[in-house]
Amino acid sequence: MPKTEIPTLLVIGIDSVAIAKSAARAGYKIHAADFFGDSDLRRTCFSCKSIVKQKHGRNCGKMESKLKPETFSAMAKALLKEHKIDAILLSSGLEDDFEVLNELHSIAPILGNTPRTIRKVRERLGFFEELKRLDIEHPATVIVKNVYEAKDAAEKMGYPVVFKPVKGFGGTGIKTVHDSEEIKRAFNQTSNAGKKVLVQKFIDGIHASISFLATDNDIKVLTLNEQLLGLRFLYQEEPFGYCGNIVPLKCSDIIMDRCECIAKKIALHFGLKGSNGIDLVISRDGKPYVIEVNPRFQGTLECVEKVLGINLVESHINACLHDSLPTIKEQTQIYCARLILYAPKSVAVPDLTVFPEARDIPFSETVIEKGEPLCSVLTEGKSRDASLQKAKKIATLIYGKLR
Repeated sequence: MPKTEIPTLLVIGIDSVAIAKSAARAGYKIHAADFFGDSDLRRTCFSCKSIVKQKHGRNCGKMESKLKPETFSAMAKALLKEHKIDAILLSSGLEDDFEVLNELHSIAPILGNTPRTIRKVRERLGFFEELKRLDIEHPATVIVKNVYEAKDAAEKMGYPVVFKPVKGFGGTGIKTVHDSEEIKRAFNQTSNAGKKVLVQKFIDGIHASISFLATDNDIKVLTLNEQLLGLRFLYQEEPFGYCGNIVPLKCSDIIMDRCECIAKKIALHFGLKGSNGIDLVISRDGKPYVIEVNPRFQGTLECVEKVLGINLVESHINACLHDSLPTIKEQTQIYCARLILYAPKSVAVPDLTVFPEARDIPFSETVIEKGEPLCSVLTEGKSRDASLQKAKKIATLIYGKLR
């Protein structure tokens, strides 16, 4: 299908800037239903509605209290009344809200995985049962309703374990439990007003992700990525809180082959389409353990594009509509780092457009609360450490401008 038949796209979710920019570079007209409504997103889109209303001197508040998935449906409906929208591209934050996904899919087709497919990989226990059938390594996982069930599960798995919210994103609310004395506190902190908790065996190793494209009958692994979690120098207060990525993660051919095999098995078994990601932990003996599937665009998007020299939105659309996967040309080896900065205190944001490496840029003088996302930084280098050091340097300069 030529793009003239789907010229207008709605990008929807929490982390939308990179998707919108990629789609705009590919020649599509973009609308957005976003959480933050950052300045670089609004400059990219024809129209944008957001949950946060950024304004000089206005406090953006806490994401936890403002994030209501059904609000995205309302924004999408409002945009559809004003504009013709041909298809939806999903960002992060909605993959566990199946009713919202079904409603969005009825407004305009979600280009990629259908709500039914998304549900198959996001309903945790059923997903891990399928992984067991596919002989794919994963941590032992159960869902518990109370402290007693949590203690029983942890003792059967063996400490340490992690407690996770059944619904969640960005690594928030995850607690590591080392012994029985920590269970009650961790359960109460994770359960969020008495809700169920996912208990999972802790795997010690490198946190990573696989970025891949899938058609009906084939997949192409694009990159294996290093995940950056819980970095205190970025003022991330959650130990597993998402802080960005370094692309690619260099590893042995054996590990890469194992990851490619995992991605192919999962994609073809569940019928995944387009751009997808798999989060995993690579144990110290080189064994990848699958943690979850992200059946939508990932936070690695811009890094993957820079490393491979492709347009990922265009590649996603070609995979979904034409069963076509991109040819990756030989590239000069580069590494790309993305850091997500968090506010060290309540701050009025300075003009961050002076930093070419800055992304997800709030409007100047908007007030960001302590611990909330401030912006992202994207840098390139000829080695992992070179790209990361450049990003750290820019982060230090940005923090130095805060008051």
